[in-house]
This record gives sequence, C-alpha cells and structure tokens, in this order.
Amino acid sequence: MNLSLSFRLLSLAALLASSLSLSLPAHAVQGVQGTPALPPVRIGMIDGLSGPFANAGEAVVRNISYAIERINARGGVSLPDGKHLLQLSTFDNKLGVEDSLVQLRQLTDERIPFLIEGNSSAVAAALIDAVNKHNQREPDRRVLFLNYSAVDPTLTNEKCSFWHFRFDASADMRMQALTEAIKADPATRKVYLIGQDYSFGRQVAKAAREQLAAKRPDIAIVGDELHPIGKIKDFAPYIAKMRSAGADAVITGNWGNDLTLLVKAARDAGFKAKFYTFYANSLGAPAAIGEAGVGVVRAVAEWHPNAGGNPGSPSDAYYQEFRKRYPQPKDDYLYLRMQVMIEMLVKAIEKARSTDPKAVAYALEGAHYQNAFHQATMRAEDHQLIQPLYLMQMQRADSGGIRFDNEGSGYGFRTERFIPAEQTALPSSCQMQRPPR
Repeated sequence: MNLSLSFRLLSLAALLASSLSLSLPAHAVQGVQGTPALPPVRIGMIDGLSGPFANAGEAVVRNISYAIERINARGGVSLPDGKHLLQLSTFDNKLGVEDSLVQLRQLTDERIPFLIEGNSSAVAAALIDAVNKHNQREPDRRVLFLNYSAVDPTLTNEKCSFWHFRFDASADMRMQALTEAIKADPATRKVYLIGQDYSFGRQVAKAAREQLAAKRPDIAIVGDELHPIGKIKDFAPYIAKMRSAGADAVITGNWGNDLTLLVKAARDAGFKAKFYTFYANSLGAPAAIGEAGVGVVRAVAEWHPNAGGNPGSPSDAYYQEFRKRYPQPKDDYLYLRMQVMIEMLVKAIEKARSTDPKAVAYALEGAHYQNAFHQATMRAEDHQLIQPLYLMQMQRADSGGIRFDNEGSGYGFRTERFIPAEQTALPSSCQMQRPPR
C-alpha cells in the first residue's frame, strides 16, 4: 500500500466519522526484510466532528493529519528500538463537556498516551481536571494533554497543570495585539463587545475592558453582549443594536459559524464599523465579509499565508506545499501552531527516549522550535507557548498588496503589525505542581 495515499484516505475518513481511529493495519507497513512494523505512537484527538462547528473540527483533522504525514514521510519517531509511525485517532465530542469526558474514558481504555483538543475552553478545562485525576489514579496509564486552540488564560494560570501544554496564544495575548492597534487609531471612540456565552467569550470581554481602560480610557464601551454558542442563526438584531449604540468598532472572539454569521449580518446590513477579531481569517469568514471588510476587518494569529513578505520565501513554499496537499479552496488555511505542536511533541519523545507522558512532559518544558520562518519556546513555568503574533488587515487579492487569498474568496490578509515573541509574553500566576522525576 502506498503510504502517502493511505494517509490521505485515512484523513478523509476522519472527517466523516464521529469516532474513528486513523491507522494503518499491522500488515500494511513492513519493516526491513518484511518484518512487521513497530507499533505506532498514538495521538487521540477529542473535538467536535459533528454539529454546528464540525467545520472547525474538520480543519483541525486536516492540519494534524498533514503534520503527521510530514513526520511519517521521514520515517516517523526515533525511539531506542527503532522508528515508529505516528497515528491519529479521532473522538467526536460534539463540542460538549460530558461527551468529552466519555470520549476521554474511551481514549484511556485504548491506552493512548497523547490527547489533543482545542476548539472549546470549557471542554479543555474539564479535560484538565479529568486528566489530573486519571493520572493520579492510574500512574501506569497516564495521558499528556496538548492544547492547540483553547485560549482561556485560566488554563495556564489558576488551572495550570503539569499534564497540560498550550500551543496557541491565550486570549489575553491575542487581545493585547488587537488593543495595540485600537490604541493607535484615534478614530475609534465607541467599541461594542460581543462574544459566545462560555468561559472563553467571557474572558475575551474581560480582557477587552481591562486593556482598553489602560490604553485608551477615552474609549466608551457602548455594548457588551454574550450569546448562546452555536445557537444564533440570524445576528441581524445584534447588528441593529451596534448601529443604534453608535459603535465604530466591534471586538469579538467568535469563531466558526458564530463568526461567519455575525460578519455576514454586518455586511447585509451595511454596517461599516471596524471589526477586531481573533479568527476573521479562517473558516469561511473572508468570503462572508466580502468587500465590506477591506481595510476594516482585522485578525490576529501566529502566522498567515502572506506572512512571508516576498514571493519564494520559505513561508510561501510551506503554504504552497499545504495547498498542493489540499487543493480544494474550502480546505484552505494552515494552522501553523498545530504543525509546531506535532513537531515539538516528536522532538520531546525523542529527547525522552520514551512515550511515557511524564518523561515527555519534562522534555517539553523549555523546549524550543525553529524553522526557516517561525520560532517558539514552551515556557516551563506555565506550559504556555511563547511565539510571535501577526496583526492582519483584510485586503482584496487583486489589490496587489497580497499574494494569497483565503479559501478562494478573493480576499486575504496582509501583515499590519508583527509582534515579536518576547513582546507577546504576559505574566503568569501558575503554581505548577510537578511529579517527582
């Protein structure tokens, strides 16, 4: 069986299944002189693969699968007994806390040592508690939790855990980038806050209020709303409130369909305020915003397709390789942090010379990642990845200012401000409790 084709078929299957193990059968890969391959290193993903945010889960599967393919193409993970391939297993939690805990039990029953999750901070908080208890109760079946997108700051502060590592910037770190842009814009005088009604949405609103008060006390917060996550089909009434309040800027941490429908309602209503978002550069948002977003919609991320600056840059080459692997426009957008996460996990396993979660966790602390266009360090004190951030502004693809659009929409983003890694770091209140080595 062709290995590349095999993993492509497996990645596709993961997008369709609610709980699926992506693996090669034992007989599919043979070692030297036909000997059976060594057992794979298993990674279990618990996230929403059905329901209103299935597109977000599907994007994660694509990006994690791509990262795994790159590792496996060079032989896999080096351990004392030889090379082991990586294997991804997916578990559909329907983006619910209770379903996540059920899936965690399934993951531990299968003795999968590495758990990844990210598309809900509420789920992440519950998983941290559950993993802590499980690892204390069953030290021979410990699990290491790698978080790619759950950005509630409490996860690396009050709720920090030795068994949890975050590879995305926290909400406070992202908000710091957005409010620096607002600070420099004297035309912004009235800001409306809107977010999803769960821990992450509440934290975004809190961070926005605190940071704006410190940086621009002259700005008035003219609205602060939380809405049910994944339940609103028409955001027109919210846009009407923003218009009535005289808002000239909107700050939102919305993601998935909640962001797409929000910006679509703003476009349909002709609402001209600037949108400062965490995620307007992904998952259908550029197409939904359209022409109304040019020059006024901003997003923040650890990387974006036009970050390379010049044609032929290493960043461009990396992005174009991903697009070749996933040529459909709807499958666009590379989450670089997920690539970084898998690469750092592999290096930690190889440094520890083991897949034991405790040994790998100690190897991850203080670990450094660097390629030709990005670098990051895992801060040992709280397990928060410190990496650069980009503040981006939406542009037309035919404007000459960008080379790549998003999802074939005709719209993409250009770098407005690059924030070096050391400037993104914020203090932590984490009091880490570590097991004996």
